[in-house]
Amino acid sequence: MRKKSGRIVSSLISIMLVLCALPASALSADISSKYNETAEHLYENFSPQVGSIGGEWAVIGLARSGRLNNEQKQAYYEAVKSYVEANSSAKLNKRKSSDNSRVVLALSAIGENAENIGGYDLVEPLTDFNYVKKQGINGVIWALIALDSCNYYTPNSIRDELINEICSSQHPDGSWGLDETADPDVTGMAVQAIAPYKKYDERIQKAVDNAFTWIHNLKKISLSPESCAQLIVAAANNDITPDTDESFSAVIDCLMRYSVEKGFSHTLNGEYNQMATEQAFYALTACERRTQGQPALYDMTDISNFEVLDFDNDGIESINDVTIIQRYVAEFAVDFSTSQKKLADLSKNGRIDIGDVTMYQQRLAQ
Repeated sequence: MRKKSGRIVSSLISIMLVLCALPASALSADISSKYNETAEHLYENFSPQVGSIGGEWAVIGLARSGRLNNEQKQAYYEAVKSYVEANSSAKLNKRKSSDNSRVVLALSAIGENAENIGGYDLVEPLTDFNYVKKQGINGVIWALIALDSCNYYTPNSIRDELINEICSSQHPDGSWGLDETADPDVTGMAVQAIAPYKKYDERIQKAVDNAFTWIHNLKKISLSPESCAQLIVAAANNDITPDTDESFSAVIDCLMRYSVEKGFSHTLNGEYNQMATEQAFYALTACERRTQGQPALYDMTDISNFEVLDFDNDGIESINDVTIIQRYVAEFAVDFSTSQKKLADLSKNGRIDIGDVTMYQQRLAQ
């Protein structure tokens, strides 16, 4: 039986061995060349720190592209540990929950359990809906993405609250924004968050479809590189290969217009910009992972063993939880939430079936 407080069991060494075995890039030659150039620059200038620029987004891009070595991962972990201990709180920012979300994602990307960093649980604040919502829709979106990165356990219905908040905040035209103004960045982020649930909820499927209708009608040539990046990740999360899909190749082309030596600029014909470079790089990493048939950028379950399937909320995984899924498959009285449906779908084929029951039994037998 598995306790909720279980650690990620994949060691950093085994993670690196897997990542180093990644196949050669499947991106087109010009995009692949730019991708590798940018990766080399970020890698050579990697300085582990906590921050929205020069910090977590670089870690996520480099780690998910298989380019961080064990020493660099450990250095980032130690930087976060020192930062958290100096902060003396699991909440890294009193008003912005996205600081926690960003760090949880980066820790998950290097195979670390964000529930215990120097004795602080960085995931727990993200289960407080009032705290997360304080930042607005941005906080809600990134909390859901972070919680789902390693299927972190939550003791309440927070995932469904976050999903409901995101869906109810969608504009009538299919977009999202920080206010009533449509924003491609926020729209891309919102789709990234809810797309994994679309197979289990018709309302979410409709929200995603409406968002992509809005995206397809965008005048893509005028997008910023950051907007391009968010839309590319959204597409990859939605089973679309951005560099070959006809409707998204224009977004890739737009992003490449900001290419400068060693990275990307924030404005056309501008100079190198760290934020634009980091976002462009992790977007191309998401695209690369999609072309290779790998799990999505923020789906870190491929490098962790961190799924908690405690459906009766008794604190452990047991045969009783298996029975609950069996009853669901048999169409007995089992009421699963949208997030529980996604979690119970161990085979990730879009439905809960007897194969998932068998996989769960195998988990318990290990």
